[in-house]
Amino acid sequence: MSTYVMSLAGLDPSGGAGLLADIKTFEAHRLRGLGVCTALTAQTDSEFLGVEWLPAEKIIAQALPLLEKFPVAYCKVGIVSHPDVLAEVFPALRKITPGLQFILDPVLKASAGYVFHSAIHKQWEAVLPYLRLLTPNYEEAVAMSSEPHGEKGAQQMARHCAVLLKGGHRTDRIGWDTLYEGDTALDLAPPPGKVFPKHGSGCVLSAAITASLAKGSPLPDACREGKAYTYKYLQSSPSLLGWHDMQAVQTTF
Repeated sequence: MSTYVMSLAGLDPSGGAGLLADIKTFEAHRLRGLGVCTALTAQTDSEFLGVEWLPAEKIIAQALPLLEKFPVAYCKVGIVSHPDVLAEVFPALRKITPGLQFILDPVLKASAGYVFHSAIHKQWEAVLPYLRLLTPNYEEAVAMSSEPHGEKGAQQMARHCAVLLKGGHRTDRIGWDTLYEGDTALDLAPPPGKVFPKHGSGCVLSAAITASLAKGSPLPDACREGKAYTYKYLQSSPSLLGWHDMQAVQTTF
């Protein structure tokens, strides 16, 4: 078990997504969250106004002192200006912490519709071998692969790393997530109960999975536990901003 977990993500002033949401999720799991900023955004929970990107060297400069001092085994990654940034950041961080595990939530556009970048699948392929887990939604799996369907895209990328295809944008199986590891696939059903849409729910899910991995859970269990935590978060309020609850960490399905 690792007490410290790192997030590389954008600063969302609303606190619903990105770096602040990750830290809240880590602390709900009783872990110490270390935060590295990859972008400064101007947004609310419902409106995206703009972004200022941090280059790879500034991301690395923030992360290295933390890795030199604290024993970090897992790092959740959110928005960056381009996958080429990650191709520079990942090896630099692993020089300090060999074996550092990266969980990437590939946010390609904001929930309000702002498109961050349109990198092609060949550019993503250079990044995938560094990852322990990739957590795309259906549209992201299509955009990041050379396949026209999300399921096929996830299967293609699973040749390089584990892929959790999220179910929020799936037309055939809403709410069902599928974990692809090599040639295997594990379906995760949505739990019962009413949920409310939330700004940053994908950030919360990937951060919760990262936290469970850091606490020693195998990947399939970590995905189940992260999904359960996220559903509690979705049920926590009717607004676009939810509440993080330590008691939700104990709930699995």
